[in-house]
Formats: sequence, structure tokens, C-alpha cells
Amino acid sequence: MKRSRLSRLVGMSAVIAGTAIALVLGSMPAQASTLPLESEASAFVNSTFFWNYAASPPGANQHCTPSAAHPYPVVLVEGTFASMYNSFGAISPDLVNNGYCVYAFNYGQTLPLTGIYATGDIAASASELSSEVNQVLAETGASKVDIVGWSQGGMMPRYYINDLGGASKVNMLVGFAPSNYGTTLDGVVNLISKLGALGLATALLSAACPACAEQIQGSDFLTGLNATPTVPGVQYVVIETSDDEVVTPYTNAFLPAAPNVQNITLQSQCPQDASDHLSIPYDSNALQDMINALGPDNPNFQPTCAAVGPIFGNV
Repeated sequence: MKRSRLSRLVGMSAVIAGTAIALVLGSMPAQASTLPLESEASAFVNSTFFWNYAASPPGANQHCTPSAAHPYPVVLVEGTFASMYNSFGAISPDLVNNGYCVYAFNYGQTLPLTGIYATGDIAASASELSSEVNQVLAETGASKVDIVGWSQGGMMPRYYINDLGGASKVNMLVGFAPSNYGTTLDGVVNLISKLGALGLATALLSAACPACAEQIQGSDFLTGLNATPTVPGVQYVVIETSDDEVVTPYTNAFLPAAPNVQNITLQSQCPQDASDHLSIPYDSNALQDMINALGPDNPNFQPTCAAVGPIFGNV
């Protein structure tokens, strides 16, 4: 993880000023809530630049001590074919500016020397998440983390929670359009199955992207994972758009009703929200739901609705 460094100071006055700044920063419980905010659409565009693909999203991976108000650092988990910056260019600074310690990492790369991640075997990716959580807990001294994930990143942590000891280390999992029950890819999988070619198609997909095949509705991986949809002691929040064109049907994102589960359909709150799978992490309505879930967790929360479009987010 990257750690912030003070620039070398020249001259006695600079040394004194630098010492004063260090003392102030050292007394703060979390990153300063001063990150400049840009529009969600602008953040999305910036996230697509190739020089940002290996970079941390704004505000993430800085030395941070959790505050009493927000005792759990937030670990961000990206989606398939994306990166930590590409997935969380808007979410990370929003969390930091609300007083959270934020950490992010890239995982599951099967195509070296590219900016493409989260394509590897999901169980192996969950092991990478386990290592990341352990490192965050060791650095921050926190007892647990909150996890915010998009797409595969909202589903994969459930394997970590269920099978790799994560249940004792995770307070809440917030998923943006998570692939909890997989996807039919708008019926393509059903069509291939009827033609008797599903096995061949899955084999070809697995060679380049094991995580893709594992996210097909009804896969062996998802069948095993969903034998235990949730575990006691962990809170689960799913934020989904009815216009999701990747997780299809969109209801496959939702977890079965339980006291520790909250399923949110954005259009039930904001009818003018037209976000899709790509734009949901750049949707101000969805981000407000995330902040409420992690913070006051008001069951009657209603975001201040904005018009949101596909791909780019807020319009």
C-alpha cells in the first residue's frame, strides 16, 4: 500500500512549518475531508485514462487512523475487467470526505501488463482480499472492516466471509450491482444451453476469464456460494438499478430477505434514475445510499434524487 510522504523541507522556517503541519495531521483520526469533488460524470471519464488504471482512487491507501464515529476502515473491491481507480473514482473521495479510512487494491489479473483485473478464479481472488483485509486491520488497529464492492466485487467478498474466515473481520458488505446470483447475459446463456453448446462456450470463456464463467447463472461456483447466502453478524446491503444490462435479470443482484439484509432498487427511490451497470458507482443517488448504510443506517432514508444516465453517471 502507498503511504503519504512529507516533502523535504529547506530552511528553518520551513522545518517549523512542516513540524506544525505534521502535528496537526497526526492528531486527526482519519484522512482530512478536503478532497476536491468533481461531478460523477467527470470522475468516470478520468477513471478511464490508462495512466490511472494502476493508480489508487483519490483519497485511498493513505495512512489513516479510524475515528470513533467511523471505527471500521472501508476496503473497496473492484468489478470484472476493471481496476480500483476505474471502479471507485467517485466512491473513494466521497467516503474520505465523509470521514472514512479508505483502502483499495487490484486483484485477480490473468492478463499481465494490462489494466484489466478481476478476471481470475474467484476463490483465489477472495484469498487476495483476505490478505488485503489482514493488512488493513494490522495498519489501522481496527477490529473489523466494511467492504464496498461493485459487480463481482460485491459478490466475491461473500466467499471470503463464508469460507475464508472473513465473517469475524467484516462488519458490513455494501454491493453496487453485485453478481450474487450471476447473469444470463440477457438470455444468451439460456440460448446457448438450448443449443447444447453451453459446455463449449463456458470452456472457451474460462480460458481467458475464469471469473466470467463462474458468474454465469447456475454455475457450480455460484451454486456452492449461494447455499449460504448470508451469515449472522455481518450486515449486507445491495444497491441495484433496474436498468442493469450486465447482471440479468437485475433481481439476481439481490440477496434473500433476512434481518441483516437490505435490498435497494434505485428506481423505487428516484424514478428519474437511469443508471446502468457501468454508471451505478458514479450515481449520486447510489452513493447517498452507501453513506447512509455505513453511517446512520436509517431504514427510511431517501436520497436527494438527481437525474442519472447510463455509462457516465450523473447528467
